[in-house]
Amino acid sequence: MYSALADAVRDAEAAGTTLAAVTLAMEARDQGRPEEEIRDALRRALAVMRRAVQQGMTGDLHSASGLVGGDAARLRSAARGPLAGTPFLDVLSRALAVQEVNAAMGVIVAAPTAGGAGVLPAVLTGLADARGLDDAAVVDALATAGLIGAVVAQRASLSGAEGGCQAETGAAAGMAAGAATEMLGGSPAQASHAVALAQQGTLGLVCDPLGGLVELPCVFRNATGAAIALAAVEMALAGITFAIPADEVIDVMGEIGRSMDVRYRETAGGGLAATPTGRRLARERLVHIKRSSP
Repeated sequence: MYSALADAVRDAEAAGTTLAAVTLAMEARDQGRPEEEIRDALRRALAVMRRAVQQGMTGDLHSASGLVGGDAARLRSAARGPLAGTPFLDVLSRALAVQEVNAAMGVIVAAPTAGGAGVLPAVLTGLADARGLDDAAVVDALATAGLIGAVVAQRASLSGAEGGCQAETGAAAGMAAGAATEMLGGSPAQASHAVALAQQGTLGLVCDPLGGLVELPCVFRNATGAAIALAAVEMALAGITFAIPADEVIDVMGEIGRSMDVRYRETAGGGLAATPTGRRLARERLVHIKRSSP
């Protein structure tokens, strides 16, 4: 697999094809199996993503702590703000839905992680449904997202414990932005700029889950990550470029993660988890979980 997004862009441009195409071809060579088998695996992942969106939208799921649940359905049905009735709001609702399924111990696709799993399915399925794109287009987009995630994993990290939430929700935003840009007809170079535009907007984002649970603020950060991804897609498709290449933005994310205080790397020792309310909720809800356990 590529260790630099710039190399994949170069190869795609030289061949006059997409990042998805060069990714699938390389994976087929590396794994020694037909591209169609890889596509089948991506189709299965997409089916799980769509089910998670549907389940989360029912409003019936709640986490064991009681801190999370019902907000995806509430946002979709009761929105009164400037995004009401737009694909943008639908994407935000989907991001919350997937994360509510995760918090309720349902089945999701950890893309790239469980804590950031709502961004990619929300952006890709939401935009595909809004534009009438078929599943084949979304499968290609998942291949592109996989390429971006693999580059991030090699150059930086996908772990909140290593790099904070910038390595989870931030990486997810970059994956979604690049993949969606290509899915909507953007060039490989535009997809790369979308990655840079999304990830620069999440640099330094800390991982501070209340009580160590992947619930607050994790669920809501996925909606924020999806919004950042959509902004990056819009800018990239308009021809806006980011002066710092995507690979260098990813490198900076890794550098920031390595220098980040341990309190801000999934330990619940700092950030929102360490606020008076955060500590109180963690104590109350963890006791609630223990009491309700069989």
